[in-house]
Amino acid sequence: MTQRKRLSATQSSSQSARQPGSLVAQEEDDDPTFTQPSTSQVQRGLEKLTSAQVDQKTAEVVQYFLVKDQKKIPIRRADLVKHVVKDYRNIYPEIMKRAVRTFDQVFGLKVVEIDTKNHTYILVNKLEAVEGASSINSPTNPKMGLLFVILSVIFMKGGVVREGLIWNTLKKLRVDPGEKHEEFGDVKRVVTDEFVRQRYLEYVRIPHTEPAEHEFRWGQRADMEVSKAKILEFMGQLHEQDPQNWSQQYREAHSSQASTSSQR
Repeated sequence: MTQRKRLSATQSSSQSARQPGSLVAQEEDDDPTFTQPSTSQVQRGLEKLTSAQVDQKTAEVVQYFLVKDQKKIPIRRADLVKHVVKDYRNIYPEIMKRAVRTFDQVFGLKVVEIDTKNHTYILVNKLEAVEGASSINSPTNPKMGLLFVILSVIFMKGGVVREGLIWNTLKKLRVDPGEKHEEFGDVKRVVTDEFVRQRYLEYVRIPHTEPAEHEFRWGQRADMEVSKAKILEFMGQLHEQDPQNWSQQYREAHSSQASTSSQR
C-alpha cells in the first residue's frame, strides 16, 4: 500500500469512528490471520504441551487482563493473541476457559464479551454485580463521580444528549472543560477520550452539522456496570422527589435491572 493510500485509509477510519452508532473498536479490526481453532485442533495442541506450560500461559493471560483492567481498558482478542498467547494460539479456547475459571474462583471476577464482532472483553466484579452497587454506582473516586454525573444526565435526558448540555452541566459544578482542573487535568480529554476508550461513553458526530457537533450515549461498559435504579435513587435524593415521579426513567431502570438479574 502506498503512503498516500495509507494516509487516506487512516483518515477514513478516523472519520467513520465518529459516525452515529459506531464504536471505537471499529477503528481496530480484529486480527484477520487468527481463526478460532476447532475442538480437535485444541486437543491435538494440548497433546504437544505439558500441563505446566498451559498453566504458565494461562497465568500470563490472567496477568494481562488484570494490568489492562487497572485502567479500565477493554481487552481485544487480537491483542491478546498477538502479545500474550503467541505460539499457543492453537489452544486459545482452552487457555481462555482456564483464565475465565481463574477469574471466577480466585478473583471473584467475570469475563464479559462486550463486542462480539471485534471480540473485546472487560472484567466485571461479580460481588458488585450481585449486590447491585459498584464504585460507579456509589462513587468515592472523584473521576468516577464525574462519570456518574455525565451518565446521569444522559439517562435522565432519554439516552442521547448533545455535548453542549454536558459541558454546561459540568460548568455549573465548577468543572470547566475549557480550563485545566486541579483534580482531573484536561476535563475534555478525560470525557471524550479516556471514558470513551474505557467504553463508559460513546461520543459520536451528529451528521450534517457545521461546525461539527457531537452527542454522548452510554457505552457498553456502562450498560454492564452502572445501575440505572441507583441513578434514579441519586436524582430523587438530589431533588427531594420520589424516583417514581420520573415514570419513563423508572420503568426503564427497573426493566433493565430485571433483565440484568435474569442474565446472571
